[in-house]
Amino acid sequence: MNVYLDNAATTAVAPEVVEAMVPVLQESFGNPSSSHAIGRKSRVLIEQSRRRVAKHLNCHPSCIYFTSGGTEADNLALRSAVRDLGCTRIITSEAEHSAVIKTAQSLERSEGTTLDLVRHLPNGKVDLEHLAALLAKGGKTMVSLMHANNEVAVIQDLERIGSMCRDAGALFHSDTVQTMCHYAFDLDALPVDFITCSAHKFHGPKGVGFLYIRKGLQLKGQIEGGSQERAVRGGTESTHNIVGLATAMDLAYTDLTAHQEHVRALKARMVSALREAIPGVRFNGDSDSPEGLYTVLNVSFPPHPKSGMALFLLDLEGVACSGGSACSSGATLGSHVLRALEFHDPQRASLRFSFGRYNTTEEVDYAIAAIRRVFA
Repeated sequence: MNVYLDNAATTAVAPEVVEAMVPVLQESFGNPSSSHAIGRKSRVLIEQSRRRVAKHLNCHPSCIYFTSGGTEADNLALRSAVRDLGCTRIITSEAEHSAVIKTAQSLERSEGTTLDLVRHLPNGKVDLEHLAALLAKGGKTMVSLMHANNEVAVIQDLERIGSMCRDAGALFHSDTVQTMCHYAFDLDALPVDFITCSAHKFHGPKGVGFLYIRKGLQLKGQIEGGSQERAVRGGTESTHNIVGLATAMDLAYTDLTAHQEHVRALKARMVSALREAIPGVRFNGDSDSPEGLYTVLNVSFPPHPKSGMALFLLDLEGVACSGGSACSSGATLGSHVLRALEFHDPQRASLRFSFGRYNTTEEVDYAIAAIRRVFA
């Protein structure tokens, strides 16, 4: 049996999404920038998709800019804030995704941007008192803090952080890649200036996402040579992928409550079974809490002779999970998130199990049995 429990890394494309994409590949191949009828057909599909996305998020369609995914969208938000909007300082966290922290470090080197790192509380939440103190230093500032951590499931309070930023006159960007289509968003009400999305995290295709940009912010874009996406993101749009993204979002929000209940039950089943089967097991961050990101469980196993080989041995058992973010493919170094949040223990194996709509109780039970064999 093969069990895929790495849905935070990527998800299987939904059959409904494939069904929507294939006719676009076969029949709507025109360049969306072309003025002839075949090109206009592709343009219509893109704009229809943009409106579908905006409707789910309660924002104006003109606020949605399609990109190649979350990494590009994060880069676009941070780099544009500095180069187009005059931000001279970025506040972020060492526990952010590499697409944010490495971009902020790059801007510090290339643009002279000040980089301030906000502290975390022992549970992984942002220290809001420290954030307030950093905001009080003044200067044109961009705050970038993810909604839910992709490794330890800690969820930040976007409403409160966004309100703090608004009061301080700072811009606020949040990487919502792990929560988009897993939670509802009302962007008309939420005090956020930028959020990011990657379709392959919710059963859409790889290679497409978007950046939400609050209406009124004027960005020039970072890619030269094309005027697509209202000159913010140059390059011929991938029509079939954009249609796939919109279809995956339709699917997610049509049965969101049922999806949440299904995945929460799978995660609770694994938490309960691991506590019973593995004495001394711990769960990093909020990953075992009902308040945490319900798709992610980060397990810290007690010291064991096989700890260093646990990920490999589970793979041999047919269980696909992760030692951390999959965006650093093949990396064997300890997780920068666990180190930043002081959850890292070199004597213990920390593995991330992440659940999706196609997982079953039988698969969870098989994974638990495999874990027991590895740590026997």
